[in-house]
Amino acid sequence: MTISDVLMLISVICIWSLLLVNVVLIIAGYLYYMKVEHDPLPTIQGEPPFVSIMVPAHNEGKVIIQTVESLLAFDYPHDKYEIIVINDNSSDNSDLLLRNLQDKYAQRNLIVINTDATTGGKGKSNALNIGFKQSQGELIAIYDADNTPEKGALRYLVAEIMNDASLGAVIGKFRTRNRNTNLLTRFINIETLSFQWMAQAGRWQLFKLCTIPGTNFIMRRHIIEEIGGWDVKAIAEDTEISFRIYLMGYKIKFQPKAVTWEQEPQTLKVWFKQRTRWAKGNIYVIIKNIPLLFKRSAHKIKFDILYFLSIYFLLLTSLVISDLLLIFNALGFVHTTIASFSSFLWLLAITLFILGTFLTIITEKGEMRLSNIWIIMLMYVSYCQLWMIVSVNGLYNYFKDVIFKREVKWYKTERF
Repeated sequence: MTISDVLMLISVICIWSLLLVNVVLIIAGYLYYMKVEHDPLPTIQGEPPFVSIMVPAHNEGKVIIQTVESLLAFDYPHDKYEIIVINDNSSDNSDLLLRNLQDKYAQRNLIVINTDATTGGKGKSNALNIGFKQSQGELIAIYDADNTPEKGALRYLVAEIMNDASLGAVIGKFRTRNRNTNLLTRFINIETLSFQWMAQAGRWQLFKLCTIPGTNFIMRRHIIEEIGGWDVKAIAEDTEISFRIYLMGYKIKFQPKAVTWEQEPQTLKVWFKQRTRWAKGNIYVIIKNIPLLFKRSAHKIKFDILYFLSIYFLLLTSLVISDLLLIFNALGFVHTTIASFSSFLWLLAITLFILGTFLTIITEKGEMRLSNIWIIMLMYVSYCQLWMIVSVNGLYNYFKDVIFKREVKWYKTERF
């Protein structure tokens, strides 16, 4: 066996191992979705608790009115929740728009905190810490500034967390509001349904593990107080705080009927910057939590650590190596005797990818369309390959920041 054969064989084994893990998660996730579909909706027992909804916002004038008004429209008792918008060092007309909203809804608990370049402008984690200091709720809910949650979303989240003392947080689902804008937003819609929410459902079904997304979730106040708030060095603050909740012995549950709709990037440039931030932030969380692999007290979350490690390091490396070897073999620069076998496995993997992805998205109304199969096929050869570039770029920028001791900067997604 040549070195090329050994590298190719290792890469194929790694790719297929992770593919099979994904298949297991899809099956488990599908079973969970079917269970939730037939279960009665959760209800709040007794007096509804007071909830603080926090919305970090930086230059969100294009979307902030629709977001706040959708939060005010929750079918949760209006005297039992407050909305805290942290207008974080904005240079647009957000301040004026929010003051107008306060005047319009003077009878409601709508609080606006304006920060400047000294107190704010340091990212989402810092903004959340500022908002938390003024919050009153025993439960804390977070929504991004581009969200329009459905009326029952908050009620479902509260009911879940109040009915189970073992839960430290409950997450809902976000959907792509602008999914029909262009091909990119269609790709993002499929990615969200398949690689985020079906994987979340599968991990909950199998391991009672979920990772907090950046929006549409609720937490117990005392947990945030005990962990000292959000890590200001973490640009993937949602993933980072998830691991700290795990370590406290709490679970994070996924309730897919609590839905919010959010705006996704509509241009490749905005998408690339956002996803690079995600990759870079998740790499920070992975490296920060690697020591937990060697602690018995963290046995429940070792799957998640290995899962993220595998995606951002093992899978990425294997895909790059296998693709390069197939290209070099075709060009005659290297010779591998298992190239044809690898090509067969590669085609089989693509087939599983297409079928598995389609199976996950048909759990949503309106997604069972034949055209989605063609979009998924196109997604594999374009969007999924771009993910490798994003991950490599995120990895490069993370280590560049560490080596040169640069301050971590939080990129805010541009709105449309």
